[in-house]
Amino acid sequence: MDALLVLTNIAIILLLGILCAVLSKRLKIPNVLVLVVLGILLSRIMYNGQPLFNFDPTFLVGIGALALVMIVFDGSSRLRLSEVNAFSLSALKLIGHFLLFSIVLITLFTTLMFFESVTAENILFALIFSVIIVGTDPDAIFSLFQDYKLGKAKRVFEMLEIEAIANTPLIVILPFIILDLIRNLVSGNGDLFSSFMAQVPVFLAQIIVGVGAGVVIGIIVFKSMQKFYSEQFSPVGIITAALLAYVTAEQLKGNGVLAVATLGLLFGNVYVKEKPRLQEFSYMLSNALEILVFVLVGVMVKIPLSPSFIFKSLFLFALLVLSRLAAVFACLKGSSYSFKEKLFISFNMPKGIAVAVVAFTFSLSTHPQMSIILNLVLAIMIYSLILATVVERLSGSFIKVEPQGNIDTPFQLSDAYSKKKAK
Repeated sequence: MDALLVLTNIAIILLLGILCAVLSKRLKIPNVLVLVVLGILLSRIMYNGQPLFNFDPTFLVGIGALALVMIVFDGSSRLRLSEVNAFSLSALKLIGHFLLFSIVLITLFTTLMFFESVTAENILFALIFSVIIVGTDPDAIFSLFQDYKLGKAKRVFEMLEIEAIANTPLIVILPFIILDLIRNLVSGNGDLFSSFMAQVPVFLAQIIVGVGAGVVIGIIVFKSMQKFYSEQFSPVGIITAALLAYVTAEQLKGNGVLAVATLGLLFGNVYVKEKPRLQEFSYMLSNALEILVFVLVGVMVKIPLSPSFIFKSLFLFALLVLSRLAAVFACLKGSSYSFKEKLFISFNMPKGIAVAVVAFTFSLSTHPQMSIILNLVLAIMIYSLILATVVERLSGSFIKVEPQGNIDTPFQLSDAYSKKKAK
């Protein structure tokens, strides 16, 4: 593909993305939703019988891998093992319950409704879908509350924030582990059970190699960064370490995503000189990739607009909402949260950059079942953002917020939490 054409397409996407960000702020709707819809619209533009916005697969693989590495590192680096408090425990319980209910309900109905037969491979693909859609990104909703004073509702947003930080590494690691398991099962010989048992050592080796690569590179890089800091080279060193961990693990037949998550967790829990500045840089780089990733997800994934698909996907989303409700009320039973606050937490499960990056990375897969999963992921992402926007409009019925100044805004809450975690 012509390099000038690629740069032109990227420039147009970034320009339109910035305009969409301004538009979403004025309309008070999530920026993520507008960017994904923009991508869907751009994918419908044809020129001489070909899509106008078309990218080389190698370029897409590179962008997807870079975005994946940075979002995993940024998310896992904000986890602090020494700061496990009541909010953290409640958030972890919420993630566990939500994941369990989603695996049981969504996996079952996805297999029955969208796959022709109930096979181990189809069940595992449905399991990938049920794990991905557990991810939440309240930043998409926090932006809608930037003009409100939260007051007592601050704890609700803090719960959502901690949940998002904790579930990000999970939803970008488990799907790739499951996909590796599918590849191993497909390449195996003999019956299903013997093939599965034969691949267990390979599966465990991928985990061990991934964790080991992250730890080794982390020790080497962060040991030197405890004494040395350069405003020019240290941020580049962080990116290099994350990419090196991913590449090393993959070259050694390990799990690269798990290696980056281990590296990020190590970075977040050891002393590194000027860590807050380095975390801010990785966060800014992750944000810079968001516009491109969200729009390209809309471009790459083609959602069927048939009544059958819309009805079935809405039914799955309804099951997801029920799973979320059950998880919230189960893990917050006996807590001081009111009934309406629990409803607000339940309905706020918008999908964000982590889900988009996984979908974008999987969009290059050749498995026929993957196209079905990606269509469903994008549909659920849109539904969740619409639901969260509606809940924001009716927020006065759930939580007490005041449209006053810039005190205790979700942005400040998120920034304060991130700075606290970076100490």
